[in-house]
Amino acid sequence: TKRCLVIGGGPEAERKVAGLLECAASVTVISPDLTPALRLWVEAGTIAWLARSYQPGDLQGAYLVIVTDSSLSMRAMIRQEAEAERALLNVVDDTAQSDFTAGAVMRQGALTIAISTNGYAPALAVRLRQQFEHTFGPEYATFLDWLQALREPLARRYPDFDERRARWYALVDSEILTLLKQGHVDLARQHLADIVAEKLLKGPIY
Repeated sequence: TKRCLVIGGGPEAERKVAGLLECAASVTVISPDLTPALRLWVEAGTIAWLARSYQPGDLQGAYLVIVTDSSLSMRAMIRQEAEAERALLNVVDDTAQSDFTAGAVMRQGALTIAISTNGYAPALAVRLRQQFEHTFGPEYATFLDWLQALREPLARRYPDFDERRARWYALVDSEILTLLKQGHVDLARQHLADIVAEKLLKGPIY
């Protein structure tokens, strides 16, 4: 497991830690304070916590370092140590000090949307992510869970590829997402069942 460090304990650090945990990384957070979510991860033993500011030597053995909160003088020390340890470094909002830039990521269950401005305007990427979070709500996570459960049954019921593809497009183009967003879960589930079972008209697939 790769040892990853996140320097900072605010909301941005929380998002970075969440992404690293999805990759099964071994995460240590260095910060005097933590968000409530980060504290819960610490209490659960999911992440390690050094309850203080960065100190030289903290990056020993690190594979990846993400800095979300630091002074300019501290960044210089972190950069120097990261180079000595051959650790990849990302300093949020400071591409000059970073080995790579990280885009903003929006997730709803199995749906992942990544936005990158190549480091030119991280704030714009964040604003775009917030717009996507508003547009793509939790109904997408539910819908994708349903579609995942349908993959094998549809393959068995409709072995012909064109027929099966028509079902998928009919499902995606249906009102199911709208019904889920409106809270009509049972109606959405029935609509899904009807589409899977109904006889579809032959037509172009786009």
